[in-house]
Amino acid sequence: MDDLAGPVAVGLIGAGPWARMAHVPMLAKGPHTRLAGVWARRPEAAAELGAPVFATVEELFEHCEAVAFCVPPAVQAEYAVRAARAGKALLLEKPLADTVRNAERVAAAVAEAGVASQMVLTLRYAPQTRAFLARCAEIGPFGGHAANISGILLGDHPFATPWRRAHGPLLDVGPHLIDVLDAALGRVTGVRAHGRPLGWIGLLLDHEGGAVSEVSLCMTAGGDQPPQTIAVYGRAGAAVLPHFEEDPLETIAEEFAATVRAGGGHPLDAAHGLRLQRIIAEAQAQLAP
Repeated sequence: MDDLAGPVAVGLIGAGPWARMAHVPMLAKGPHTRLAGVWARRPEAAAELGAPVFATVEELFEHCEAVAFCVPPAVQAEYAVRAARAGKALLLEKPLADTVRNAERVAAAVAEAGVASQMVLTLRYAPQTRAFLARCAEIGPFGGHAANISGILLGDHPFATPWRRAHGPLLDVGPHLIDVLDAALGRVTGVRAHGRPLGWIGLLLDHEGGAVSEVSLCMTAGGDQPPQTIAVYGRAGAAVLPHFEEDPLETIAEEFAATVRAGGGHPLDAAHGLRLQRIIAEAQAQLAP
């Protein structure tokens, strides 16, 4: 289909705000990827993206070697399984799915098909985060905290989508913060949670090696809120992730192309997404209705 030395031909499933803001410009810019086409449940939205529009996902699969997803978690789980079974590499949004069961289906399909996969956990691709994690490795870290407080679910914010209104911040921004603390302090081995899904959520994470961390999440806070914070403390000092707003889209595309050409091996793969999903599900089960 495509020259294996050329850009990876990526088909996109989804045509919502994040597709327009991030996925389309990221995949179409090159030189590592090219946007081979789009399929969406709303063809009129797909037609606005400036790429070939396909009537079915099967037609999209015929014109690409990899598939990116920009759809709600439950929809991603359904079509990711179909794409993996069609032999396509997967560029997956967080969270991997809406439930652990569906996340397990995606990870199993990826493993059975032997296709490459990579999660769009945007924080992890930023140079600021990579410098932060390098600093964490130097200080003998034993604890940390993170907070993401906003009013996204209030009013008519473009990301106040039905699935976010249904599940709240734990499923949306929770994967980002848990993932960074997991990388900074050691694999998360346990979680205790309190609060309400659509209100304030507090998490206490246990990490391999004895480190602990706290996470605060809320998407229904009115007024102006401070930027997201992540900090880690250790025997030889502290590390603070500086606030930044730009998404490292070019790095994501470059690393995904390398992952596809190598046949897999990225640390942020579907199996990693499943591990995050299990942590989130354990926390969800402890929250008040």
